Formats: sequence, C-alpha cells, structure tokens
Amino acid sequence: MRNTVLRTRGLHVPPEIPPGRALDTPRPSRWPAVFSAGPDRPRRAGRRTAPPVGMPHGHAHSPTGHARHPGLGQLFTRRALTGTASRGYRPVMTPTLAQLRYLVAVADCRSITGAAASVFVAQSALSRAVQAMERDLGVELLARRGRGVDLTPEGARVVRLARTVLNAVEAIDDIGTPHGGDTRAVLTLATTPTLALDLAADLIAAFTGRHPTVDVRLQQHGSREALVEEVNRGRSELALVDLPVDKELSTHFIQEREVVLISPPGSRLPHPMPLRMLDGLPMVLPTPGTGRRTEMEAMFSCLGVRPVPTLEVDERLAWVTGVTDGRGSLIWYRDVVSRAFGSRAEIRSFTPPLLRPVGIAHARRPLSRAARAFIAQAGHKAPVREPVR
Repeated sequence: MRNTVLRTRGLHVPPEIPPGRALDTPRPSRWPAVFSAGPDRPRRAGRRTAPPVGMPHGHAHSPTGHARHPGLGQLFTRRALTGTASRGYRPVMTPTLAQLRYLVAVADCRSITGAAASVFVAQSALSRAVQAMERDLGVELLARRGRGVDLTPEGARVVRLARTVLNAVEAIDDIGTPHGGDTRAVLTLATTPTLALDLAADLIAAFTGRHPTVDVRLQQHGSREALVEEVNRGRSELALVDLPVDKELSTHFIQEREVVLISPPGSRLPHPMPLRMLDGLPMVLPTPGTGRRTEMEAMFSCLGVRPVPTLEVDERLAWVTGVTDGRGSLIWYRDVVSRAFGSRAEIRSFTPPLLRPVGIAHARRPLSRAARAFIAQAGHKAPVREPVR
C-alpha cells in the first residue's frame, strides 16, 4: 500500500463516528474522506463508510503498519517515514487547549468526576482526553487512588505549563476587548483580619496594579470556619486562609509563614524559645471552642505542655493590649508583629521553628477569569496542594 498523508485542514467528522472514538478499519479502501490518497491515487472526497459488519459502532481494528487514529478533536500532524510503506508513519502530537483545560480541572478538583462536572463534559470523554495526552507524552500525569487522583511530578509540571498557556490564550483574547467601564470585573476575596493586615493587602495591591479593570472586594471573617462557609455558599469566590481546610475545597499553596512567640518586655525567656518551655507559661489565647483555640490545644497536647490562660479573647486588638499590658505571651505570625506591636513587645522564634502554610481556597466549580489570574499571580505558578484528609 502506498504512503498516505493526513490533511489537517478541512477535517470533518463522519456522522457515524462519535468524537473521540478510534477511526480505523481493516481495509484501506474503506478509510473515510479525512484521508487523501498519494500522488498516484485520486482523492476520494466525500465518501463515508460505516464500520465493518460485526464491529462495535465506530470502532474497528487498525490496518497493519499504521498507527491508530487519535480522537478527531485533536490537532496533530503526521510525518512520513523513510523506507517501505509497511513501516507506517510516526505521529507528532501536540496537546490541544481542551486537553490542557481538562488536565487543569483534574488538578483543581482532584477527581475525574468533579473535573468533568466543572468543565461540563462527560466523564468518559475527559478521561479519554487525559489518557490520550499521557499516551502522546509518554509519561503518567495522574496517579489514581480510590475515588480520587493525585498529580505525578510530571503531571504537576505539565499543569504549571498548562496554566501558563491558558492564561496566555486568554490574554490574547483580551487584546480586542475595549477597556471601558462596562468591562470591569468583580472578584470577592474572603480572609481573616490577621491575613488581611499584611498578606491580603499586598496581594491585592499587586494584582490590581496589573489588572486595573478588576475590582477586588475584601471580606473579613473572624474564623477559618466562617471563610469555608462563605466559599461553599458562593458568597466569596476565593478565600485567603490558613491551610489545611475543608477537604471539599480546592487549595493553592501560597507561602509558609513563621509562627513566633510575642511576650511583654522583660520576660526573660530564651531566644530561640524551646517548645517545651510553653508548659506553665502565662498566655493570651482565643476563647475555648473556636477553631483556632482547638488547633492550639491539639498542638499543646502533642507537645505535652499546658500553658496557663490569663486572657481568653478573640479580638485581635485585645490580643495586642493583653501582651503590652503584661498579661501574658501570644502565639502569632511574625509578619504581622511589627505592624501590630512595633517595639512594645519581645519576639522570639521557636526551636524547632513553627511554620504554617497559607493558601487560596475555592469551591470545586469553574472559576472566573479574574479568580484564575489572581491565583496565578499570588502563587507564582505554585503547585496545587491537596488538603489533608
């Protein structure tokens, strides 16, 4: 059989061949019209054939010496090999934008089912697209586990590159968009007063500087639980929050922040502060029953220490005055200490250091363009982190 060349222009899908199914038949003479013949054979335009009798609809075997036809939604080229026709063709595959979107959706949702729902495609179609991408690249992108999936190291790298490509495509689409008052977008970001004090303010300022047509509305809530509820109910699209959070949310790691001990002047404590010396230390703590207090109690239990609560309150201003008035020490982020206390308190690192991850959380649903841009800029293409289950 003579070499044939696949024409990438004017591709059409025969009605009897479902998209994404293999397009192969056992006889070259029955190949559909998307293939054109070589120089000594006239092009058989317009001819459409059904699958061989006895084969599943739209599914058949490939002729010997030829590669299987990929999904018809895939853009690709084929290069003829030197040598005899029996050696066939070597496909040169390029991932499509749809495949990249599907893979990013899987990374965000951590499940094939959730990803398919978020991009409004059938689960089987999304799964086939990702598997085709793995086959074309020759690497495993996803590690299946139970009902969910994790990114392999190669998958995480491809996701980072895919986000860059998709953001670039959207930027190209924006070139012809007028920047009038009618094109302004609104992004709602929820966070705690602590993170709003410095991190949220810095992120928002940097983002609006690059995206002047987006209005970011910052909402503050006193607890992480309230932030999760705001996101789940759809009242806020994104939440800047301490990690981990509810496993039903997707999260993007931003940075690790150091947790330090803030004490009244003249406390005569060592620097750095051994964690075991928290035992019996007078402390300003959140009120019992709150999420932050519960986490602290769990940490104290793991360390085998029992601090002495001298002030239990949830107001940040009361924390500051409690320390400056000499009531006790406080555990808080180093980044906010200079703004909140100035030179009115002593700051000590712990040994070993205490670090707390901070990230952006959102519901497992399609995000607006503004939200995706905010995540990309805030995380500097940071990998998606799976919440602790």
